[in-house]
Amino acid sequence: MTTAPTASAPPPAPLTPEPAAKGKATRPGDKIFIGMSRGSGIFLLVVMAAIAAFLTYRAYIAISQNEANFLTAFEWNPQGDPPRFGIAILAYGTVVSSIIAMIIAVPISVGIALFVSHYAPRRLAGPLGYVIDLLAAVPSIVYGLWGALVLVPYLDGMNIWLDQYFGWTYLFDKSGSGPARNLFTVGILLAVMILPVITNVTREVFLQVPKMHEEAALALGATRWEVIRMSVLPFGRSGIISASMLGLGRALGETMAVATVLSPNFLFSGHLLDPGGGTFAQNIAAKFNEANEFGRDALIASGLVLFVMTLLVNGAARLIIARRKEYSGANA
Repeated sequence: MTTAPTASAPPPAPLTPEPAAKGKATRPGDKIFIGMSRGSGIFLLVVMAAIAAFLTYRAYIAISQNEANFLTAFEWNPQGDPPRFGIAILAYGTVVSSIIAMIIAVPISVGIALFVSHYAPRRLAGPLGYVIDLLAAVPSIVYGLWGALVLVPYLDGMNIWLDQYFGWTYLFDKSGSGPARNLFTVGILLAVMILPVITNVTREVFLQVPKMHEEAALALGATRWEVIRMSVLPFGRSGIISASMLGLGRALGETMAVATVLSPNFLFSGHLLDPGGGTFAQNIAAKFNEANEFGRDALIASGLVLFVMTLLVNGAARLIIARRKEYSGANA
């Protein structure tokens, strides 16, 4: 009687080392790089906290002795007896001039970025991109001198025209006289300054659009504009927001250019064409040298408000971008 042959057991698999956990460095170079990156991030947070602590301490010294409401007063006299100062005019001027700059700069920047990335021939797109990069590197004082010597005289006629045909809107009602050293001129100057910054970032985002998306739209019979509307703009929306917030941050903190163009005063006026106004950065630059110790503390207090405004703008931009990414991931 014969028995059926039995199958032999397979040989044991060779022992291999388990793969490293995802995200965990295994080589000394990776560990060093991770440590340096983490240390850089912590160092940045420490520096930001130190700046905030210094500004808060000096601002408390000034505000504790202020006889006026710091947030709503329309005067700036920290060296008086008693000291009275407030930031209402500075906050109004900073916000209004920045809004004007954003309204003008963002649409133009997006249009230039689309032209350079999708419409202009290659021999033109390269030099044009180089010129835009060069404009972003021009110092602020150069823009300020251009604004004072060229823009202000040129806008005198435009202010008269706006007052004649749009004075009924109240914003463009020119009730005073004098050169065009007003918040409207400052807004135009800031728009010129932040336009290269927004354009550069937006252009790079548009160049990152996957070619397959554009080719698929073209294959379905879409026109050039329909490709941009359906593929390019939705993909670059987060980048446009980031670029706009970057430009807004520069507009809020611009100092020398605004100080060169604006005629500062602390008389509130809702008319954009009336001379005067003020911004946080311009007021600090104009009054820092002549201020005593307490006056400098008052200026630091206004700088703390600008610091908080900038942090809120950046935080809002991060929140908008994060929500946009979550929305895009949910619809993917």
